[in-house]
Amino acid sequence: MTPLQRVWDYQTKSCVQTLEGHTHNISAVCFHPELPIIITGSEDGTVRIWHSTTYRLENTLNYGLERVWAVGYMKGSRRMVIGYDEGTIMIKMGREVPVASMDASGKIIWAKHNEIQTVNIKTVGANFEATDGERLPLAVKELGSCDLYPQNLKHNPNGRFVVVCGDGEYIIYTALAWRNRSFGSALEFAWSSEGEYAIRESTSRIKIFNKSFQEKKTIRPTFSAERIFGGVLLAMCSSDFICFYDWADCRLIRRIDVTVKNVYWADSGDLVAIASDTSFYILKYNRDVVAAYLEGGKPADEEGAEDAFELLHEVNERVRTGIWVGDCFIYNNSSWRLNYCVGGEVTTMYHLDRPMYLMGYLANQSRVYLIDKEFNVIGYTLLLSLIEYKTLVMRGDLESANEILPSIPKTQYNSVAHFLESRGMLEEALEIATDADYKFDLAVQLGKLEIAKAIAVEAQSESKWKQLGELAMSTGKLEASEECLLQAKDLSGLLLLYSSLGDAEGVEKLASLAKEHGKNNVAFLCLFMLGKLEDCIQLLVDSNRIPEAALMARSYLPSKVSEIVAIWRKDLSKVNPKAADSLADPAEYPNLFEDWQVALTVEQNVASQRGHYPSADEYLNHAEKSDTTLVEAFKRMQVIEEEEPVEALDENGEPDEEVMETEENVDEAVQVDTDQPEETVLVNGNEGEEQWVLTQHDE
Repeated sequence: MTPLQRVWDYQTKSCVQTLEGHTHNISAVCFHPELPIIITGSEDGTVRIWHSTTYRLENTLNYGLERVWAVGYMKGSRRMVIGYDEGTIMIKMGREVPVASMDASGKIIWAKHNEIQTVNIKTVGANFEATDGERLPLAVKELGSCDLYPQNLKHNPNGRFVVVCGDGEYIIYTALAWRNRSFGSALEFAWSSEGEYAIRESTSRIKIFNKSFQEKKTIRPTFSAERIFGGVLLAMCSSDFICFYDWADCRLIRRIDVTVKNVYWADSGDLVAIASDTSFYILKYNRDVVAAYLEGGKPADEEGAEDAFELLHEVNERVRTGIWVGDCFIYNNSSWRLNYCVGGEVTTMYHLDRPMYLMGYLANQSRVYLIDKEFNVIGYTLLLSLIEYKTLVMRGDLESANEILPSIPKTQYNSVAHFLESRGMLEEALEIATDADYKFDLAVQLGKLEIAKAIAVEAQSESKWKQLGELAMSTGKLEASEECLLQAKDLSGLLLLYSSLGDAEGVEKLASLAKEHGKNNVAFLCLFMLGKLEDCIQLLVDSNRIPEAALMARSYLPSKVSEIVAIWRKDLSKVNPKAADSLADPAEYPNLFEDWQVALTVEQNVASQRGHYPSADEYLNHAEKSDTTLVEAFKRMQVIEEEEPVEALDENGEPDEEVMETEENVDEAVQVDTDQPEETVLVNGNEGEEQWVLTQHDE
């Protein structure tokens, strides 16, 4: 055992390289099958990762679990397992993003290790019916090899050249013949939209080259440039902001304080998407403002031109990969959903079943193409006409948008309607929508009751009728509201409607309807408003609410108390006979019930008044008398009976001029025992709050 590791040539049996670094015996070693690395584990507790081509030490891992005894890998994965004295650790090395790029014609070049391969989407036969999400049967062609291990690969804007970056170097190849055109040292590489390019040699030096691969300028930023991005402008990023520079003179255009993960420019150069860790921002690039700023010759400040960019939209989603198609930004997010964004409105196209990465879009096929880590190419349909329509709507050119609409399949009309709704164009959305539920919602929002009613009649949905009834009620169309609420069987809504209208006939019909549907609460309220107290008590008994029935009878129909108590005793005896025997019947123990005989007399006197419904304009005449119960009013009259004859009470507790008692009847009136102890009379469960309903009782 030795702390040294030697790499041997299998054929010549000679030592190629000796790797030094471990301080104790090496106990495990392996070549990674996918990555150009050698992994060694030692009894010193460290795992060292070496480059298999340059033999440079790339990283050292120490998890404090004592000695390393084993390292293992899984083919086709970037995960590795390390075995220690005190446990195991699984690590993931590098990214699983495939190193691949697609040009505008559909040619894809990718790198598998140092081997470069190419496929052409157009080679798929016309007879092949592409299904969304299905892997394309592409013929793979060997293009050549690369002298370095590719970590990034990107076509230039016209597709003639391809740059490969890795191991701190870059090489520019021709896309067709794979011939080397230029190379150099670089940590990062970025193409301009015109074919120029920039390289980042370090955090403090960026070089710009022209189309002839000749260096034309060197930039030394005043901050630590950790990333660079190409496009219409050259972007340099630090940890918490991004600065945009023009390619010609490298003058600062604008600084934006945001943590940047990637920058995506639209082909038009007027829009740019800046992706951060949690969201992305779509900005408009104002060329005219920038041109005036550059021509003005003013010294550049730390922020640049204030109006160079205009924030259009912010979307709280993390972008994995993205591309522009016109003014439409297509991206897949951290949840592996394929979305597109037009005018700030995000639409989900498809849910991906595994991690995939956007390659590009072919307009003549109306398909967007993605690739997975196994280099399988998959296509999904995204209609160009749909993108163009939404783009024209965003620009306010509705006339041109309507000309394109017939070219969009009917299956996409609901998507178009949702987009129009998000722009506040509800009338247009209603005309285009084909889904009945969605069309109903739009009609309700617009207050178009006839359209909504036609949909509700066809669908026969109670929820739609209820929604329509509420809308009709809010707009004052009460007849239509009644019809809708009846169709929806919305008994609570009907109760509100009938009670508000004072429609006694409607309330009576509703009581029967509520009983049929088992809505006893609604039925009880209807019967109570109608003054049908016997029916209210019977409903409580039938609903097995016998104690409540007894309390209601005590408050409103004292003559029914004995009958209800008997039922209560019989029912309670099944559970607790002792409690049942303790129930007092006022017919047997009238002394336990305060003003019992007075209550019976009052019930007889007011029975004739039940069924009389005062009109609403009489409310003020009754409102001031609502704090006095009939029993209290009767007792006050008894006190002054020696001076004035006792008169019958009307529904307000006042003498009824139509029904007068004679002097003889006064002598027979029940006398109130004022010597009894004071007791509280509970009226429907509350002390003196609920009032008698004085209505005519139908015998």
